[in-house]
Amino acid sequence: MPSSLISTQQLSSLLYLSLSLSLSLTSLVFVKMPSRYPGSITQDWEPVVLNKSRAKAQDLRNPKAVNQALRSGAPIQTVRKADAGSNKKAAPVVNARKLDEAAEPAALDRVSTEVRQAIQKARLQKKMSQADLAKQINERTQVVQEYENGKAVPNQAVLGKMEKVLGVKLRGKAVK
Repeated sequence: MPSSLISTQQLSSLLYLSLSLSLSLTSLVFVKMPSRYPGSITQDWEPVVLNKSRAKAQDLRNPKAVNQALRSGAPIQTVRKADAGSNKKAAPVVNARKLDEAAEPAALDRVSTEVRQAIQKARLQKKMSQADLAKQINERTQVVQEYENGKAVPNQAVLGKMEKVLGVKLRGKAVK
């Protein structure tokens, strides 16, 4: 057989290859993707006002502003002062110090001597320093010092923590 002749099997494979190439080329259609911005890209330089400033009270009392509001038909609020235009004296001034003394107690209660001594005695019996006691009750050392010196204002939460750690009753009538 001459070499130029092609077998049917080779011919069918060539046809299949050419057919698949033509199909793949026709299915490859190049489509231009749309851009994000449909038109030309421009910048907007117009200022944007987010909040308008409120009119000042002084400007609202200005006669020109009031007349302009009257002409435009805007609502106007008028307030009449109680003693405007009268020559009466005001009511007598009450002594401010007397009011303060009557409304507020003179001094806050401090830790009693029984409680001070009970804290010190129990702490020393347990061989603890003020810093150790403060660490166990999650307070500052200064707080324990103030309680033992009688300078602290009693706080029930702090006294409760001290009672648990020291094993002594510090609140109520039966303080030992």
